[in-house]
Amino acid sequence: MVLYSSKIESNQQQNLTPIDGFARRHIGPTRGEIQQMLDVLGIDSLDDLIDKTIPAAIRISEPLQLPAASSEYAALAELKEIASKNQVFRSYIGTGYHDCITPPVIGRNILENPGWYTAYTPYQAEIAQGRLEALLNFQTMIVDLTGLEIANASLLDEGTAAAEAMAVSYGVSKNKGKAFFVAQDCHPQTIEVVQTRAKPLGIEVIVGDHRDFKCDRTIFGALLQYPATDGAIYNYTDFIASAHEVGALVTVAADILSLCVLTPPGEFGADIAVGSTQRFGVPLGFGGPHAAYFATREEFKRQVPGRIVGVSKDANGKSALRLALQTREQHIRREKATSNICTAQVLLAVMAGMYAVYHGPEGLKEIAEKVRDLTAVLASGLRSFGYKIGAEPFFDTLRVELGDKQLSKILESAQNHQINLRVFDEKTVGISLDETVTADDVKKLLAIFAEKQDVINANGDIFVSMSLDADDFSSSLVYPVFCDRTSSYLTHPVFNSYHSETELLRYMHRLEAKDLALNTSMIPLGSCTMKLNATAEMLPVSWPEFSKIHPFAPSHQTRGYQMMFVQLEQWLAEITGFAGISLQPNAGSQGEYAGLLVIRQYHEHRGESHRNICLIPQSAHGTNPASAVMAGMKVVAVDCDSQGNIDVADLQKKAEKHKNELAALMVTYPSTHGVFEAEIKEICEIVHNCGGQVYMDGANMNAQVGLCRPGDFGADVCHLNLHKTFCIPHGGGGPGMGPIGVMSHLVEFLPSTDAELRVYPPQPPLAKGGSKIESSLAK
Repeated sequence: MVLYSSKIESNQQQNLTPIDGFARRHIGPTRGEIQQMLDVLGIDSLDDLIDKTIPAAIRISEPLQLPAASSEYAALAELKEIASKNQVFRSYIGTGYHDCITPPVIGRNILENPGWYTAYTPYQAEIAQGRLEALLNFQTMIVDLTGLEIANASLLDEGTAAAEAMAVSYGVSKNKGKAFFVAQDCHPQTIEVVQTRAKPLGIEVIVGDHRDFKCDRTIFGALLQYPATDGAIYNYTDFIASAHEVGALVTVAADILSLCVLTPPGEFGADIAVGSTQRFGVPLGFGGPHAAYFATREEFKRQVPGRIVGVSKDANGKSALRLALQTREQHIRREKATSNICTAQVLLAVMAGMYAVYHGPEGLKEIAEKVRDLTAVLASGLRSFGYKIGAEPFFDTLRVELGDKQLSKILESAQNHQINLRVFDEKTVGISLDETVTADDVKKLLAIFAEKQDVINANGDIFVSMSLDADDFSSSLVYPVFCDRTSSYLTHPVFNSYHSETELLRYMHRLEAKDLALNTSMIPLGSCTMKLNATAEMLPVSWPEFSKIHPFAPSHQTRGYQMMFVQLEQWLAEITGFAGISLQPNAGSQGEYAGLLVIRQYHEHRGESHRNICLIPQSAHGTNPASAVMAGMKVVAVDCDSQGNIDVADLQKKAEKHKNELAALMVTYPSTHGVFEAEIKEICEIVHNCGGQVYMDGANMNAQVGLCRPGDFGADVCHLNLHKTFCIPHGGGGPGMGPIGVMSHLVEFLPSTDAELRVYPPQPPLAKGGSKIESSLAK
C-alpha cells in the first residue's frame, strides 16, 4: 500500500496535512534535526541538498504517477477489502507446502514482535547473541532430524536448497561427470529450479526413475525425494551405494516432520539433506517466504552455502556465539564463490526452531504420528470403497487411483466442501494431510470419495469399520525396518525445558533482550539496511486470507493476491521507469541471479550466446561476482578511483577489449559508498555501444525513489530489495524479496514456469517464455 508520498520535499515537515501523519510518525529526523544537518553542510534546504547530490541529467522533473497517499486506517481498510477476495479452502495439495499450527506464543512474540522482526543481519555478533542462539537451536534441530553432522542457519526455499546441493556436489565430487540425476518423483518446482541452475553451468540434468537408473561416472550427484512427491517411501540404500561407487554424492530432499518417525537420510547414506521447515509453525503464506534447511557431512563444511552459527569463547573465556567459517562466504570469495547466498531466512528459521523447542522431541513425534495415523485411516477407508492406493509405505500423502470412478464428480464434491485436491492425471489424485487435520476432516474426505450414498448419513458421517470419534483414533500402520526411525533426536536440554507457554515466553524474552533491534535503538549499518517496519504494514501478514493460502491454489481463489501483485508491479514500474516487473525472486541474491539470466536469455535469443563477460567494479557487493559466475559468466574487474567511483577510462578500455564477448556490466547506484556517480549515463552508453546490457544492483534504491529512475538513465535490469526500500521485515537476515525490473526489450525473458501442478478446479496454464527462476511458484 502507498502510505506516503514518494517525492521528497523540503517543506514536508513544515506543512503537514492529516494524511501526512504516517510520515510525521515514522520518519526519524525532526524539523530541528534536519535544519541542524543542513547547517553543518552549509546548505539551505533539502531540495538544495538533493540538487547538489544527484546529477541534474538524471533527475525526474515530474512527481511519480502513484495513487494518493492514505492514512494507516484507510490503507488497512483497503487491504482488508483486497484480502476478502481470496478464498481460504482446505488444502490437501501438499508438494512441500502444508498448513500448520503456529503456537500463539510464537506468533505473538516472534512473528508479530518488533524485537524479532526489525533486527538487521547479525554482522555484529556481540549484539545479536539472542538471535544467534535461536539459529543455533535451528541448526541443532536440523542436524538431529537429518542424522547428518553440520547444518547452516537456513536457506531461501527447498528448491534453492536443492540447487545449492547440486552446486556443492559438483564442486566436491571425485569424478569428472557433468550430469546430475534427479528422481522424477521430486516436487515439480524443485526439478525446475535445479534445471534452471544447471543450464548456465553446462550441467546436464537427467530426470528419471531411480529404480531403473544405472549410476555411472557421467553423473557427479543425484537428488531424491523422501517421501516422494506422491507420498511413496522408497528404500534408497542400494541406489545411494551405487552412486557412491562411481564417486557421486547423493542429496535427499526430506520432509522435516516425517523425519520424526522415518529413518533420517544420514543413516541410510545420504551426503546432503535439504528441505523446508515451513510446516514447523510457519504459515503457508501463498508459498513463502519459508526457511529451507541444508545439512551435510563435516568434511564438506567449507562448501556449505549461507551462514553457519558457531560456538566460541570471548575474551573472558565465556561461551559466545559467532558466524563461523566466513572465509567460504561470497563476500570474501567473490568470483570464486559457488553460491551468492549471503544471508538466511532468519525470522522464519527462528520460528521453526522455537516450534521444536516448544513441542520437544515427544511433542513433535506425537504430531508426526497423528498425521501418519490419520493418513492410514484415510487409506483404509478409501481402499474399502474400491480405490487403489500405492503399495509403498507412506507418511502423510496418498496417491489415489480412481479406476473407473469419475474424476469430475469427486472434484465437484471437493469444491462443494471447499477442499483442494492435487490432480496427477484423469485417473489419479493426491491427498496430503497435515498437522491441522482432524478425524472430522478425514470423514469429509471419505464422504467426497464415497460412491454409494448409503454409507453417508444426513450429517455427512461415514459408516465404516473404524473408529473416527473426535481425535481418538489409531491405525495398524507399521513401517518396514528400512524406514522406521529408532534413533533419538532433540536430546539437548533446550528442547526439553520450555514446554509451557510461560517457560517459552520467558526464554524467548531473554534471547530478545540480548539483541539490538529497532525497539531498542537505531541500527546504523549502511545505506542499504532496512529502514522501517510500521505496525500497520505488519498486521496483514497474520490475516488468514493471506497466510493460509497454498501456493498452488486455483487462481479464482487468489484474486486478492493477484490484485496486489498487479498493483505492486505497476507501482514499482512507475518508481523505477521499467517496462516490466517480476515479483518471483525471493531475495536480493536471487534477484541478481534472475536479472543476469534475463540478460543471458536475451543474448541467446539474438544468436549471441558467446557473450559471457561481465564487468564488475571492484567496489561492488560480493554477491555481484558470485551471481555472475552462477549465471555462467566470466568476471572482469573494473578499477575504481580513490573515492570509490568507477574509473570510466578503465571501463572504456575493458569494454572495448571484450567488445565481442561483453554480456553485462553490474553497477550499484548510488555506489556502495553512497555516492551518485555523475558519469552514470556515460557508463551505461559505453556498455551499450559494446553490445552489453547494464545490470543495476538496486540495494540502494531507497536513495533514488521519487528523485531519479534507473530505467531513465540507462539500466536495462535492476533488482529491488523490498526489505530495504519498501519495508518488508528484515527479521535479522530474512525474509526478503528481490523483484526485478526490465526494459521493454527484455520483458519476454522474465521468469516463467513450465511446472505443471493440477488442482481442482482446473486453472489456465501459466505463461511461458522466460527463464525459470528459483523461487516458490506463488511469486
